Amino acid sequence: MPEQISKYPDVTLKVLKGAGGVCGEGARPQILTQCPAERFCSFASGEICVYGLDDIPRMTQIKAEDLAVVVRPPTEAWFNISASDGMLVAILFVAGLALGRWWPKPRPSRHNRHE
Repeated sequence: MPEQISKYPDVTLKVLKGAGGVCGEGARPQILTQCPAERFCSFASGEICVYGLDDIPRMTQIKAEDLAVVVRPPTEAWFNISASDGMLVAILFVAGLALGRWWPKPRPSRHNRHE
């Protein structure tokens, strides 16, 4: 039996109820036992649990990781870095700039001077 995601779960439940579903009225789930009562709809042909976007972590059939691949597909490997890795690269870059600014510079030798 399906779990559904809707941007407007209350509207979806209203439509399902209008289509003959028993929604949020204490119908007992047979399969979707983890579905919150206010999000559950029962039909003669099966059950539906309607989740809003904020409820995605509570879903049992679909995980946030499953959705992440669809919502934000992996990019090229060299662009696919975490925020902490990006911060480390930025810190190292700034440290390199600072080090280059204040590191003693070699003095020209006598042989390289133009007179």
